[in-house]
Amino acid sequence: MKKFALIFAFLSIFLASAQVNWMTLEDAIKAQKTVPKKILIDFYTDWCAPCKVMDKNTYNHPIISKYLNENYYPVKFNAERKESLNLFGRTFTNEGFVEGKTKNSMHDFTKYMNVNAIPSIVFLDENANPITILQGALTAKELEPYMPFVVNNEFKKINSREQWENYRKKFKYSIKD
Repeated sequence: MKKFALIFAFLSIFLASAQVNWMTLEDAIKAQKTVPKKILIDFYTDWCAPCKVMDKNTYNHPIISKYLNENYYPVKFNAERKESLNLFGRTFTNEGFVEGKTKNSMHDFTKYMNVNAIPSIVFLDENANPITILQGALTAKELEPYMPFVVNNEFKKINSREQWENYRKKFKYSIKD
């Protein structure tokens, strides 16, 4: 019984530490003013099954969650949210939002970021300017090379698909199949 309790306690601590400390976009942009970091925005919807898989398997992977928490301001943004957002000197809304509807219209900020597939990840620089977008569900292993690629400004050095492939070949994967 004591062994079981010890194993349970260890697993609880391990799993708790494998969680991303999500924040709102407003809080992330405010935090950038004090400690500049890039922002990773996870665009999701409540009905999106691949989004739930990414939450469970990609973002909760210990390597991914640790890297995100240490190097980014990670943001969850409901692509169909009702609430308005004041950003970049303008107000973004979702005029087509209908309470109680399973699938709603896309929020204006979602459209502004050119997100037209859910799930999508948008990376913002230290001034909240867009860097790139990754559309579709990604595994932890698929997401892993992009995180240092963006944080370390490697994207400024890559100008072709061939250069990207060379980067990926040199990248030391921490996540194994």
